[in-house]
Parts: sequence; C-alpha cells; structure tokens
Amino acid sequence: MFTSLSWRPLVLASSCTVAMVAATLATVPSEGLVDRVEARLPQSTPELATHEMRLPDEGGTPLAAQHPDPGGVAACDEGGSDEVITLDDDGAPGGQRPLWVHRPQGPDSADLPVLYLLHGAASTHVTLMEQGLGPLLDREMCRTGVEFVVAAPHGQEPGGATTEWADAADGSFGLESFVTGDAVEAVEGEHARHRNLRAIGGFSMGGYGAANLALRNTELYTQAASFGGYFSADDPHGVLGDDTDGHSPDRLLDHGGADDLRFVLVEGDEEHPAARGGGVRGEAERFAGLLEGRGMTVATDHPDGGHDFDTWKSSVPTVVDFLAAGWAASP
Repeated sequence: MFTSLSWRPLVLASSCTVAMVAATLATVPSEGLVDRVEARLPQSTPELATHEMRLPDEGGTPLAAQHPDPGGVAACDEGGSDEVITLDDDGAPGGQRPLWVHRPQGPDSADLPVLYLLHGAASTHVTLMEQGLGPLLDREMCRTGVEFVVAAPHGQEPGGATTEWADAADGSFGLESFVTGDAVEAVEGEHARHRNLRAIGGFSMGGYGAANLALRNTELYTQAASFGGYFSADDPHGVLGDDTDGHSPDRLLDHGGADDLRFVLVEGDEEHPAARGGGVRGEAERFAGLLEGRGMTVATDHPDGGHDFDTWKSSVPTVVDFLAAGWAASP
C-alpha cells in the first residue's frame, strides 16, 4: 500500500550550522560513491511535493534528500540477487544463524553502502523477504540512482525469549555481537565499509534495536531508521539483566559521542497506545525531541496506518531519500 499523497508532513531538523555539518562529516565516504551520487543530484534546492519541511527556530542546514532523475543504475533493469548465508552461532536455534543478503547486480565494492535491517519480535528475516522488501528497495534504488546492499539477520533464540537484539546478560546468546561482528564480516568481506556508508534500520523491536545498536556502536554506523520502534528498553524476558539504562536509546544519548548520527523515525498515525499492549504511540516525536535538543539530524514521518508492514512500507521512499542524502553528503 503506497499512500504518498496522504502522508503527513515530513519533519527534518538539525541545529547544526554548515560548519558543524562539515566537522561531523570530516571523514567523507570514498570518492567513488560521492561522484556517483552527485552526478545524479540536481544542483537546485530540492522540491518535496508531498512533504513540508520545518527547521528549528535557530535555523540550521538540513541534510535534505534530493530527487534526481530516475534510472541510470543496474537496479532499473534487473533486480538484486538474494542469498541466505548460514553462520555458526551457539546462541541460535540449531546452532546456526541465517542472514539474508540482497545485493545489486555487479561487483561488490567498498563504496557501495549497506543497510542492515532488523525484524520484529514475532518475525524473522524470512518475514522481510516475504514482505517484498527486496523488490521494493530495488525500485527505490532505481528512483534515487543510489544502490546499496540490504542485509537482514535472523534475530531469534532457541528458548523463544524476546531478544531485544541484545547480548543476553546470562551469556545464552549474543545478538548485538552477531549483528555488529559476524554479520558485518560476512556481508562486507574484503570490501569493509567506512561507517559513513553503513546504516542500520528495523521494524518494531528491530526499530528499537536499530536505534540502540547505532548509539552503542557509533564507530560502525552514521544513520539509523526506525519503523514503529520504541526508545526505552522494554525487555519483557529480562534479557538485559540490570542494565536496561545501558540499552535504552533515550538514556544512551547522555553518554555523548553520537552527535553525527542521523535518525529517521516512522510511526503510523493510527499506532496503538501502550495500554493495548506493545504500543509505541508518541515515541517518534518524543525521541525526535531529544535528538533535536542535542543538535542532531532527525526526520519523522507519520504515514496513514498502524503497527504493520503496509504502513511501514508506505514510508520506504521517504526513508531511502533520507539515507541516500546521508550517504552522499560531503563537507
């Protein structure tokens, strides 16, 4: 379901000045990516026909997504290839953890961005495949002219506990270690990416996990995308032990060192409240306020719908625009 004409306004905010943006992006992506992206970007100010942009009172320079002419990349002619890699992991069901990888056609390279995607508590990497995210993202790569790898690990454990995409305090499994270690090595291999070319995103529990892992591993990522996520640790099965503060994105912001992280937060306008169980209504705006208060770049999108993939998929174009702008940004 694509309802771009009925989206509520996209809110993009950054209190950074031009100089601050340059400072936080002092280490730029490889020249290959910048040249490839900038060749497709118009030189005029972007026009967002279905969104309205708001800046904070103090002004600032948003890293706004631009809309180049479609076409010109392999994804326009042929969809990406799919592979499910199986990696040894004692904390996974059966001792092996699958990892779905969707790659654009052509050789891999260190200047090709990677989006790591985390599924929700009641799903797996297969759910994301069955939701058609591969072909959907192929279309967005064609539209923007920016191709990227998509990698989605399996995030369940044998006992059926809600994993929170974390390393269990009792040592029974290590999802954070897997996502930030084995998964990166398996996907990138000898073409290791700079952090400027890595993003992490997720849905529901995965939206929480994306924000949490991005803030706990700032050396790995510069962008995070949360669809229907929450930003304070939930942990119904006590996976985190006594360290919930150390796994709560809203608390991790106080630890510093994350000022150049860029966040895009999607929350359906019919998202149910917590009283109905598992609700996250208002979390996007609450967390966006915390990010904006620290001068960080954040966009929010409120599509029609609730806590489901139809709602989240309608915001995929907005999210891809945001990520592509971040990958292409340079001082």
